[in-house]
Amino acid sequence: MIHLEYILVISAVMMFAGVFGFLTRRSTLGVLLSIELMLNSTDINFAVFNKMLYPAGHEGYFFALFSIAISAAESAIAIAIMINIYRHLKNISVRDIEKMKW
Repeated sequence: MIHLEYILVISAVMMFAGVFGFLTRRSTLGVLLSIELMLNSTDINFAVFNKMLYPAGHEGYFFALFSIAISAAESAIAIAIMINIYRHLKNISVRDIEKMKW
């Protein structure tokens, strides 16, 4: 059986990779993927901490399932926004989105 500490280390690496990708990517799609990576890291933490603290309970799993549903809805809305940006600017770079503010 895999030790829970190893899974927490993998989750931390996923979180830091997501934060790094969010801060360094120039494409909105890359930023969206980085956000999804961070959300998946929190889902792993929900499941692991549920297993550590309440082995007989399922609350952490339900929170993870709810978070996955929210992530799917967030992705669908973000992709719709990206399609709209592409229709107006013909580019989905984060720097070009500044033009839409004014």
